[in-house]
Amino acid sequence: MKKFLSLLLFAAMLPLTACGDKEPDYIIVPTNPTSPDNPDDPTTGGDEKYLWEEERVGLLDYTDMVLFYGGGTQRYIPNWDKDRLESYVTYTDKSGRETWFFDSFLFLEFADYGTGSQMVTYATGYKDPSGTILSSATKYDWERLINYYFLRGHNLYALDETVGDAIKRLGEPSYKRRVVITVPEPITRQNWNVATSSTTYWGRVDGEQLDFARDADRVTACKWYINRVRELFDKANFKNLELAGFYWIAEKSTNTSTILPRVAEYVHKFNYTFNWIPYYTADGYSQWSTWGFDYAYLQPNYFFNEDVPISRLDEACNMGRNAGMGMEMEFDDNALASRGKAYRLRNYMDAFKRNKVWDNQRLAYYQHNNTVHTLKHSSNSADVELYHEFATFVTTRPYRYR
Repeated sequence: MKKFLSLLLFAAMLPLTACGDKEPDYIIVPTNPTSPDNPDDPTTGGDEKYLWEEERVGLLDYTDMVLFYGGGTQRYIPNWDKDRLESYVTYTDKSGRETWFFDSFLFLEFADYGTGSQMVTYATGYKDPSGTILSSATKYDWERLINYYFLRGHNLYALDETVGDAIKRLGEPSYKRRVVITVPEPITRQNWNVATSSTTYWGRVDGEQLDFARDADRVTACKWYINRVRELFDKANFKNLELAGFYWIAEKSTNTSTILPRVAEYVHKFNYTFNWIPYYTADGYSQWSTWGFDYAYLQPNYFFNEDVPISRLDEACNMGRNAGMGMEMEFDDNALASRGKAYRLRNYMDAFKRNKVWDNQRLAYYQHNNTVHTLKHSSNSADVELYHEFATFVTTRPYRYR
């Protein structure tokens, strides 16, 4: 719930910008795109491995994964373009030395709401700003999300180009930059809070209408989605990116524990990692490996509410360490000097060093929209100083040089 609450707070301060009605230009335009009027499958890859999957001998490792939200109409900047991505691919310190910054990039979204949207959620229980629970996303919505990631000139395509530009300056990194893509939750009912709501709302696979009252059909939907991503990634032929894994958008295990092991098994069939970031004390967080996840990160949920004491960070670090998890660092534009919460971001950095997370554990970085970019380009010297502190924290971590 942390991410949703933060989004509402930030959205209240910024105008919403709809993506418009113009059909976007995809890297690969589906030959038979799913739509409410055309419910049959587009051409999708199946269980056969692509060449680059055949060559993979095990799971890919990564140390510092930054979260890139996008795909919902409510985003005040619709797409990830090169001007934003440059702030995440490399870091130039105060002396002018440039180095690689984040090594992995998680593309995710949990809802689509606002003017011109489908008013849907990709995980159980999310609401629009009025407090109304959003309808569950259909297959049409799942494919819209996939197509967003493969928008020509933006997102994955722009990231590949940005990394390529950096390689011309720095030479090849020790491994390609790694990408993780979100898998939506197959929510059992179209309207989660209505017990009699349809369970056959989602759509068809291989001509068969899926019924989410059956776990097998929920798994089938996830397999369809994973295969669609794999197919488009293969056709895009990115030069500087590797599809490293998939991320489960639901932040607790309550509604999906019966299907997670089977989804994980399918992800592992192609040597992809399965990733999860449950919130503080979420149902099933300490059982993450039971559900089949490879890399799990615990949210401390400290940054957002000033009533949460600093002791939460030490408690969360202990919980994460005891459960064998990585940790998530959390901040948003309230870390700007003008908004007064820079100290809370610094508290994360201090706590993660104090508790040896900095030395020994994987990290994910929640930054709401593009706060790292905002800090870097701020006209306030205090913001720029915080950007350098944060970037130095990331790029000098002992864990990434182990």
